[in-house]
Amino acid sequence: MLEQLGINAREAEKKLMIASTAEKNKALIKISEGLIAGADKIIEANKIDLKNGEENGMAQAMLDRLKLDQSRIEGMAKGVMDVVSLPDPVGRILDTVTRPNGLKIQKVSTPLGVIAVIFEARPNVTSDAAALCLKSGNTVILRGGKEAIHSNKIIAQIMRRAVKEAGMPEDVIQLVQDTSRDSANELMTMNQYVDVLIPRGGAGLIQAVVKNATVPVIETGVGNCHIYVDKDADIKKAVDIVFNAKTSRPSVCNAAESLLIHKDIADTVLVKIKEKLDEKNVTLVGDDAARNIIADMDKATEADWATEYLDYKMSVKIVDSVEEAVEHIYKYSTGHSECIVTENMDTAELFMNQVDSAAVYVNASTRFTDGGEFGFGAEIGISTQKLHARGPIGLPELQSFKYKIYGNGQIR
Repeated sequence: MLEQLGINAREAEKKLMIASTAEKNKALIKISEGLIAGADKIIEANKIDLKNGEENGMAQAMLDRLKLDQSRIEGMAKGVMDVVSLPDPVGRILDTVTRPNGLKIQKVSTPLGVIAVIFEARPNVTSDAAALCLKSGNTVILRGGKEAIHSNKIIAQIMRRAVKEAGMPEDVIQLVQDTSRDSANELMTMNQYVDVLIPRGGAGLIQAVVKNATVPVIETGVGNCHIYVDKDADIKKAVDIVFNAKTSRPSVCNAAESLLIHKDIADTVLVKIKEKLDEKNVTLVGDDAARNIIADMDKATEADWATEYLDYKMSVKIVDSVEEAVEHIYKYSTGHSECIVTENMDTAELFMNQVDSAAVYVNASTRFTDGGEFGFGAEIGISTQKLHARGPIGLPELQSFKYKIYGNGQIR
């Protein structure tokens, strides 16, 4: 079954890799239109997934991640159209050199080939990944989790039909309908057919892929994201940033999980932050210094400092200096997104230069680590590794390159 998907993807790749920008954009526009036209069907299918999730005890934050409504579907369609407006990354001349022997060597961007994406309960990933892969000349095999299978089937059907109507092979987009662990394991070892595998989900999924895949992997982000409130912080900014980063959508990887506060302002700022977080019933756990300020706060364990909660929960530590904050982040960060809140730009630069994460902020919410917010259109995920991509994975990150060499009879 999966082998056939691989065969189909390789065959479709031959046509997609030479498709013009206009042809690819036509298919993407039809996908966007199809998502809007099919919104009622998508929502009905999504209701089945939501009902199953509730019956299986899925956490509220994860149900929110799974849910699709008219507004979110319109957002998915807009994400596809955003990709239409972006420059085509395929065929860009990256460098040109003429050798002393007359050989002209061009370095040219090319698609990666066949990309497999394994993801969990985020049905919007289905359209985001497909749109980015299509525009970047890559065929895609999508393998979502069982939690979103009904939603994913409808979305994939709509996209495949749209691509076919645009005159391109529908197998440029394929969905694995078997959501068993066996299908994921098989996809991880399909080296003959899959060029790159991108996992998008929780720590368990990502580590399973990294450890078991023989196909090359772009590791995407578990997000134990930190906010450090410096002694020179604007307190109102700090309260607003922490509240947004923690509560606007706690189930996503760019939500803040850990709060560090300089001891000089901890008495004031922690109380104000807690008052704001209480509006969303956020549970705080902290070290002894934080608990001396907030008496009913539970003690944070060693595990808490390293946990991506994906829920209304946050760890709190009081630190003596920016250097201590940086050391804590080095020890526990997953390399996703970190923020410093300060009005002292020297301190800000020190923090930004020393923290080694994909995205480092001054006075802004970590929730901005997103392909759309960075101007990349949609995204497949947030890479927390350093090779071959880092940060939001957009069109340029879905390219490799090859050398074109022009000669006139030269021999060696």
